[in-house]
Amino acid sequence: MKGIIFTEFISIVEQNFGLDISQQMFDDANDSGIYTAVGSYDHRQLIKLIISLSNITGISASQLQQTYGRLVFPSLLKALPIPNIEADDTLSFIRKVEQHIHLEVKKLYPDATPPKFIFNNQTQSTMTMDYHSSRCMGHVCMGLLEGCAHYFNQSLTITMQPMNDSQNHVRFSLTLTGN
Repeated sequence: MKGIIFTEFISIVEQNFGLDISQQMFDDANDSGIYTAVGSYDHRQLIKLIISLSNITGISASQLQQTYGRLVFPSLLKALPIPNIEADDTLSFIRKVEQHIHLEVKKLYPDATPPKFIFNNQTQSTMTMDYHSSRCMGHVCMGLLEGCAHYFNQSLTITMQPMNDSQNHVRFSLTLTGN
């Protein structure tokens, strides 16, 4: 997993919970906390940090992942490998993530394994999308979808349906509910 995911997570934890909680999270996870945005790291380290933070704060790991996804969206948008990607709304941007952004990420970082989105159907205001990832971070994806809608100043209703026990396949149904 690319280091920007870790560095942004740490930044969000520090901003929202403070340095003491951040340090306790690292201590409890037996993690040095040394990450660089351009490095590559095992996603299981991020899971350990999330579980540690959940134990400290009493907030569920799934809620922390979803909140992280929502809050990290603007930073990831700025870091896109494709500058000025054109999209008029939430749903068109989500399609471009799979069609352009994930492809560029793989070109720039051959060892990267971004999630795969498969679009089952779409109208002007609805979309059904299957998320496939060995990292099983559907709640982060849900938060990213929320962050995307916020960026485009749109209201979005999202349902998330795990398609298997491991949750490496999750179906999202999205409906734009107004502007």
